[in-house]
Amino acid sequence: MFAHLGLTTLFLVAGAPWVLPATAGRTNLQCPADIEVYIIDDTFTLRWTRSAESIGNVTFSAEYQGPEMYDWIKLPGCQYITSTKCDFSSLKKYAYEQIKLRVRAEEGNDTSPWCAPVSFIPYNQAHIGPPKVHLEAEDKAIILNISPPGTEDSVMWKMDRSNFKYSIVIWKNSSSIKTIEITSSRITINDLLPETTYCLKVKAGLLLKRTSIYSPVYCINTTVENKLPPPKNIRVISKNQRYILTWNYTHENVVFQAQWLPAYFKKIPGDHSGRWTQIPNCENVRTTECVFPYDARGGGIQKEIYSVRVHASRGNNTSFWSEEEELNMERLITIPPPVITMKPINNSLRVDVGSQNKSEYQQYPLTYEIIFWENTLNAERKVVEVSTDFTFSNLKLLTVYCVKARALILDQAWNSSSNFSTPVCVKTRPGSSPRTWLIAGVCIVLAVPVVLSAVSILLKLIRYVFFPSSKAPSTINECFSEQPLKNLLLSTSEEQTERCFIIEDTDTITTVEETNQIEDHKTYNSQTSQDSGNYSNEDENSGERTSEELRQARSCVTEQSMTPHPPPYPPP
Repeated sequence: MFAHLGLTTLFLVAGAPWVLPATAGRTNLQCPADIEVYIIDDTFTLRWTRSAESIGNVTFSAEYQGPEMYDWIKLPGCQYITSTKCDFSSLKKYAYEQIKLRVRAEEGNDTSPWCAPVSFIPYNQAHIGPPKVHLEAEDKAIILNISPPGTEDSVMWKMDRSNFKYSIVIWKNSSSIKTIEITSSRITINDLLPETTYCLKVKAGLLLKRTSIYSPVYCINTTVENKLPPPKNIRVISKNQRYILTWNYTHENVVFQAQWLPAYFKKIPGDHSGRWTQIPNCENVRTTECVFPYDARGGGIQKEIYSVRVHASRGNNTSFWSEEEELNMERLITIPPPVITMKPINNSLRVDVGSQNKSEYQQYPLTYEIIFWENTLNAERKVVEVSTDFTFSNLKLLTVYCVKARALILDQAWNSSSNFSTPVCVKTRPGSSPRTWLIAGVCIVLAVPVVLSAVSILLKLIRYVFFPSSKAPSTINECFSEQPLKNLLLSTSEEQTERCFIIEDTDTITTVEETNQIEDHKTYNSQTSQDSGNYSNEDENSGERTSEELRQARSCVTEQSMTPHPPPYPPP
């Protein structure tokens, strides 16, 4: 069996055989050599080589030790074996765990020592068996349904059944060999000749693991050519929140029907022909296109991948289904051109880029490609950034610059981009020239003296108002001479008040009454000044007055009151 499969086996060779001490009258029994564990899919086989002395009625038995086991247990299917191999597939429950095996020879009551134990993990040593293939013929195509290695309840490939890759070799009349690599378990090989025999074989493989041997060769004849050919060039585009399915067809007076199937079914082994469903609005269509909305499958369609197919009908004649086309909803998203606003700032331009109608692709970050150029030149500057805010600096003054942009989706699974926006052009501002700086400097130089003078006046005013001099008023020092107004900025409560006392010349008065009035006013009240002192313009020691002194006495005494004062008291 193993020679027929032609598989390379992995040998786990035990150490040198142990020799049993000699027994009287017979040849010593030695343990088996060349212990080999061979696994293909879920079939486990243990093989060994007998020694030259192991002849006659010698049998063999094996034991195993599972994970976290301390005792050796008899291996089912491998007790008292007369041949040099046994099947221990019952241990497939340990497919992903480490187990140990050992074998010995037996003859009557005599036994050999146990050979050195062999330790292994079945999954790591398993070989992939050939896949099974089922064929269906059309006039110009062959449909292959491939079953993964093992069985549907296989333990060994339970987690790998949807991960197999297949290599198909197909030929016609022992010539024109063609090799096809696929990842699904179902494929249609098109563009064949009608009424022709084709043969093929298939092998399976796993990533980072060896492949199987080829399956047996399968042959099949294609059928007679159909009167109605299948539609060709199936395409799907997205526009205005709708999908448009189109195809090419040359015959007239036919109706079309379109179906789809979630692509993940192709990863699941088996026949899924009954899972194809009708695409909404794409049944009994008389044109070569049909339109269906984004939410055709309940709102989740945008993130799914489908296989799509179309066939044509006329009366009782129906074409075969077209080649299946993949419909990836995410890749059909249409990105509109971005919206650009540009603002000049002196010799720079600030560019803001915004997106529109982002609801369709909001789960993807957008990258923007900006093309920037001077309007009179052909040279362009290209910037690609995730940011939506760009600034182009050190530009020429009073010069027109233009910008256009497009939005990009750069995803690991797929890339998409919008068209470029309409160019936006803006002229830079005049900015600041040397002449402007010169004028500004001259103005500053001329303004300095004026500013200094104003500051000086302000300081004097502050010092005068808040820090007045402690000296007596100049009017007192000058003997009641007229004092000029000191401050026009004082409040009304501090305005100046004047009191005048006029004394007539006594030498010119002849009446007794007037003489008595003069004598009564020999002494009069003095002014109260800032130093609160009493002053008089009459000399009490002199009994006479000259006319000059009387004329001076007619002078008006001015009293300045910087702050309100109580009325003067008469002298004692």
